[in-house]
Amino acid sequence: MKEITFIRNNYDKWQHLEEMLADVAAQSPADLADMYVDLTADLAFAQSHYPHSRITMYLNNLSSTLHNEIYKNKHEKWSRLLTFWTQEVPLTMYQERKMLLISFLVVLGSALIGIVSQLADPEFVRVILGDGYVEMTLENIEEGRPMDVYNGGKEVNMFLQITLNNVWVSFQVFVLGIFTSIGTCWALFQNGIMLGSFEAFFWQQGLLGESLLAVFLHGTLEISAIVVAGAAGIALGNSWLFPGTYSRLVSFQRGAKRGLKIVVGTVPIFVVAGFIEGFLTRHTEVNDWVRLVFILLSLAFVIFYFVVYPRKLYKKQKE
Repeated sequence: MKEITFIRNNYDKWQHLEEMLADVAAQSPADLADMYVDLTADLAFAQSHYPHSRITMYLNNLSSTLHNEIYKNKHEKWSRLLTFWTQEVPLTMYQERKMLLISFLVVLGSALIGIVSQLADPEFVRVILGDGYVEMTLENIEEGRPMDVYNGGKEVNMFLQITLNNVWVSFQVFVLGIFTSIGTCWALFQNGIMLGSFEAFFWQQGLLGESLLAVFLHGTLEISAIVVAGAAGIALGNSWLFPGTYSRLVSFQRGAKRGLKIVVGTVPIFVVAGFIEGFLTRHTEVNDWVRLVFILLSLAFVIFYFVVYPRKLYKKQKE
C-alpha cells in the first residue's frame, strides 16, 4: 500500500483520537483501550512499510501519549459493570450491525427452508428432531397437552439446565467463527431449520397458534440472543478472513475482543429466557392475550437494545 493511501484511509481516525486526547476525562476506558489497539496496529504497519517516514514518527508520538493517558489511571470503577451493558455492548453492536443483519437473514432463511421441507415431507421433522421427541409430542397432543414438554421437571432444575445450555450454544455459535464465518452460519442454519420444521409440524397438527405462543414466550429472547451471538461469530470469522490494513493476527485479536464482548452481553438475556421457559412457559392456561403482550414486549426490548439504542448512542457520542 502506498503511504499516501495509508494516510488517507486512516486520517479521520487519527484526528478523532487527537480530539479524544484533548478531553481524556470524558472518555471511557474501553474506548481508549480500543483506540490504543487500533493505533498500535497502525504504528506497527507504518514501522514495517515506512520506517523512516514522518508519519511513523507521528504515530509513535501519538501512541506514547495515549499509552501514558491509559496507564496513568489504570483502576476500574464499579460503574464499569453498568457502562458495559449501557454503552460498550450497544456501541459494539452498532459496529457489527451488518453482521447482525446477516445473522438474522441466515436464521430467517433457514427457518423458511425448514417450513417448506416439513410441508413437503411430514417425516422431515423426525430427521431434524429425532423419532423419540416427535413420538413424545404426538402422545402429548393425543392427551390434550401439546406443550407438556415444558412441564417435564422441577422449575429450578429446568431453569438452570436451560440457561446453561443456551449460554453454551451461544458460545459455540461464536467460537465456530474461528473456522471463518461459514462455521457460525452453519450453526445458525441448523437452529433455523429446527425452528421452522418444529412450527410447521405443529401447523400440520392444527396447533400452530398454541405452539407460537408457548415457544416464543421464552423464544423471543432466546432466539434473538442466538442471532446476536451469530453476529459475534461472523465478525470473528471476517476479522482474520478480511484483515484490511492490519496484520491477520491483530485483526483476529480485535475481532475476538468485539465478539466476546457481544456474547458476554447476551448472558443476562439467556438467564431471563431460561427463567421464563423454566417457570412460565409451562402455564399454557394463561390467557393468550397476556402471553402475546409479553412476547411483543420482549420483541420490543430486543429491537430497541440491539438496533435502535446502539444507533442513538453512536450518534450522541459522535455529536
